[in-house]
Amino acid sequence: MPRTRVVIVGGGFAGLNAAKTLGAARVPDLDVTLIDQRNHHLFQPLLYQVATAGLSPADISTPIRRPLRRFRNIRALLGTVHQVDPQARLVRTSCGDLPYDYLILACGATHSYFGNDEWQDRAPGLKTIEQAVEIRRRILLAFERAEVEKDPEKRKALMTFVVVGGGPTGVELAGALGEISRFTLSRDFRNVDPSRTRIVLIDGGERVLRSFDPSLSEAATRKLEELGVTVWTSMRVTSIDEEGVSMEGERLNAATVLWAAGIRASELNSDLNGELDSIGRIKVQPDLSLSSAPEIFVVGDQAHASLGEQESVPPLAPGAIQMGISAANNILSDLRKEARTPFKYRDKGMMATIGRAAAIAQKGNLRIQGFFAWLAWCFVHIFYLIGFRNKFLVLAQWLWSYLRFGRGARLITQREWRMKPRRLPAASTTNTASADGDAPPEGTDD
Repeated sequence: MPRTRVVIVGGGFAGLNAAKTLGAARVPDLDVTLIDQRNHHLFQPLLYQVATAGLSPADISTPIRRPLRRFRNIRALLGTVHQVDPQARLVRTSCGDLPYDYLILACGATHSYFGNDEWQDRAPGLKTIEQAVEIRRRILLAFERAEVEKDPEKRKALMTFVVVGGGPTGVELAGALGEISRFTLSRDFRNVDPSRTRIVLIDGGERVLRSFDPSLSEAATRKLEELGVTVWTSMRVTSIDEEGVSMEGERLNAATVLWAAGIRASELNSDLNGELDSIGRIKVQPDLSLSSAPEIFVVGDQAHASLGEQESVPPLAPGAIQMGISAANNILSDLRKEARTPFKYRDKGMMATIGRAAAIAQKGNLRIQGFFAWLAWCFVHIFYLIGFRNKFLVLAQWLWSYLRFGRGARLITQREWRMKPRRLPAASTTNTASADGDAPPEGTDD
C-alpha cells in the first residue's frame, strides 16, 4: 500500500501545530515533511521585546526540529519554496521537488508598504529576528550618536523616533521605546538626556488599536502619553526618506522610523486557483481547503477563513494554532474515511501591553485594563511559549525588568562580520594594534 505524503510549508504557529497533530496520531504509512526558510519557530508576539532590548532572540525562538524529534515519521527541511504546482501536486523548493498527497500552506504574512516598497530600507518592519535585531541596532545606535553629536538639530533628529501604525505591534513598540528611554537609559549618558526622547506614533485611523473597544483604545492612548509618546491619528504617511517622514501637510525629522502599518499574505497564493481578499489572503472552504483542490489546505495568516457577516479569523496566534490543528485533523479524517469537520474558531480574546505593568485585554463583553490585564498578558504569553527553558528565561527577564527597569539585551550588532585593519596615517609605521591583538571592526551607519 503506498504511503500518504503530507507536505507542510511554514513552521510558524499553524504549520508546527499541524505537524505535531499529524505526528501524535501515529498513523501508519503517513510521511510528513515540514519545510521552512528558517530553522527555528519564532514566537512573534514577543518580537517587539527583542527589538527594544528586553529579550534576546533565543528567548523567543526554538529549533523547529526540537518539538518534532519524537515523531519518527516527520522530517524538517531548511529551504525556500519557489512554487506550488497544484496540477502536478508538487512543491518546487530549493531542496528539490516535493510531491504530496496533501498540502498544508502556512506561510504567514509579511509587511505591506502599500505600494511603496522603497520605504523598507528606511523603515523596517517587525516580522523576523533579523528585523528585530536591526531595529534594536538602530534604536541603540541613535542614542550613541546623539551622545557625541554637536549640532542641536541633528541631535534632536537622532532622539526622535517615529512608529508608523497604531495596531498592537505599533503600540507595543512605542510603549517599549518610551519605557527604555525614560527609565532604562535615563542615567547611562552624560551629554544627552534620554528621558527627553521624542516618540511619535502615527496612525491613519481615528484611534489606535481600532480592533479593541473604544474605551480600551482610549486607556492605551493615555498610558502611551504618560510614557512620553505623542499619538497622531488620522494622519497618512506620504513619504519616508533619510531625513524623516512626510505626511499630509506635516514634516517630521527623525533618524529612526519603524513600520507597523499593514500586512500582506504570502505571494504563494498567486499560484493557487482561488479568490484573494484585499490583503492577499486566499478564501478557503469551511474545512480550510480550496474549492479547486480539496487536498490543499491554507491556514494561518495566509488564509481568509470566513466567520460570517464579512468577518474572518483574525491574524492572531490562537487562530493560527486552531487552524493548523483543524487542517491536520481533517487530513486524518480522510485517511479514516470519515467526513471532514468544518473549522470553528474559538475566540481567545485580544491583548496588548503598553509598557511596564500596563496592558489592555478584551474577550467578548469582558474588558480589562491596567495591572491585572498585564498579569493576564504575561501568563498567556508564557503559556504559549515552546519549551521550559524559554518560559523560565522570559519570566526571569520580565521579573528583573519589573523590579529594576533593566533590559539586558542592549547589544549593538553590526552587519559587517569581517575584521578590518585599523587605518594608519600615511607617514606612520608604528604598530597600533590593540592590546589583545584585534583591531576593532568598523560599524555601518544605517
